[in-house]
Amino acid sequence: MPARSASPSPTAAEAGRGLEVALWLASRGLPVHPLAPGSKTPAANCIRCREEPHAPSGCPCPVNGLWCHGFHAATTDTALIRDWWTEQPRFGVGVSCGPAGLVVLDVDTHPAPLPDRARLLPGIPIDDRVDLTGLSTGYDTLALLAAHRGRPDPALDESTLRVRTPTGGMHIWYRAPLGSPPIRSSSGTGTRTALAWQVDVRATGGYIVAPGTRTAHGAYEALPGARTPAPLPLWLHAELARTGHHPAPAPVPASAPRTRRTVPPRRADAAHRILGPLLDEVRGCAHAPSGTAFSDKLNRAAFTAGGLAAAGHITLPECAALLTEAAHTARPAQPRRNQLVIDSALRAGSHRPIHPEGRS
Repeated sequence: MPARSASPSPTAAEAGRGLEVALWLASRGLPVHPLAPGSKTPAANCIRCREEPHAPSGCPCPVNGLWCHGFHAATTDTALIRDWWTEQPRFGVGVSCGPAGLVVLDVDTHPAPLPDRARLLPGIPIDDRVDLTGLSTGYDTLALLAAHRGRPDPALDESTLRVRTPTGGMHIWYRAPLGSPPIRSSSGTGTRTALAWQVDVRATGGYIVAPGTRTAHGAYEALPGARTPAPLPLWLHAELARTGHHPAPAPVPASAPRTRRTVPPRRADAAHRILGPLLDEVRGCAHAPSGTAFSDKLNRAAFTAGGLAAAGHITLPECAALLTEAAHTARPAQPRRNQLVIDSALRAGSHRPIHPEGRS
């Protein structure tokens, strides 16, 4: 992010700060929209949209250069962004997470009674012998989740953009995996979909406040470390899948015809020649419980398999079967996580066909 003023209150010099931030974000492909001056909520709709409620999808206002319907109007159009912030220089900046490909962990510190242990980490039982004395915020539950999985605490992850909120919370910005299914937003106090108590997820269907935005409570400030979002760690992606953050896929009609695709033997031999060593690397991780970069090796094998399938050298069902067998051989205790890595990498690889001719 560009440098920010540390002034404790808005000044005339800060009035045009939003435009600079909005253009910086848009230049990196992150769609932005205005927030009401001094607030973290979207700028108000036009009078017509306020008086005649309607679905954002059918509203002509964004097409006509208005910012109605909050994050639904987010854009990377620099001319439009200049018009908006020229009209109201004190606008804050919001980023529409879904179109931006962002997954942001919103760590809260709101005063609230500690819920039942079963709601601290949904789906993960916490033994009564675990002392929860002092646990009171999203920082605590996120650290507890990371410790339970043997992973680093995301709140300490300096490899990605982290933003301190005016109330002492934190926004941890990550990029969604390429080809991943949409990740839905959620509240940390939700009873259906939640990652951890007091940890909200801002993704598809949500927006996040950009660094540099100032509200009545103070400013959103980037913390030391990276100024851009890093890729979402695989273990967090697996946790989001486990906790229901992927919408359920549409059912396939029972009457849908199924066709069996065959691959010429020469093409199949070439595909197996390339894929075989990668699968052997995955299987080889069975000899050590950790320190073998298992997820990276499985990801590389699945990505390659997706590219070979896209070029017609092997079928996707065969790829899936081979990858699942290799992953189960190495890590039989984590089938859901294995499948998440396989599915995501297969989809990503299918966008880059691989032709084995000339490769050895």
